Amino acid sequence: MTLLTSVSGSFRAHVLLARLETEGIDAQLRGALDGAYGFTMGDLARVDVFVPEEQLDDAKYVLLADEVDATLAPPSEWATAADAPHDPARWPWWVAIGMLVVAVSGVILRSIAG
Repeated sequence: MTLLTSVSGSFRAHVLLARLETEGIDAQLRGALDGAYGFTMGDLARVDVFVPEEQLDDAKYVLLADEVDATLAPPSEWATAADAPHDPARWPWWVAIGMLVVAVSGVILRSIAG
């Protein structure tokens, strides 16, 4: 087994393991996994990901593809901007425009009918 990469934390390691296994790559995790103390910082949280040497190039390709996908994804602040509530100060303008359209339509219809 050859070291592919090291990640910080058990969760990230398990996600990477699942990603590699879906691509048919045998992988093993070694390090701070599911212990009684959930360290999440520094070398105490380091988990090493090992793959067979003959699958190392394929595993590196999977990591590269994931990194490219993450780079091309829209920034997370775009999602929060789309979910933000609309400006409440705009609704009076829309009500005023609607009333103006109704009033003008009434004048036009009255002149046509009479």
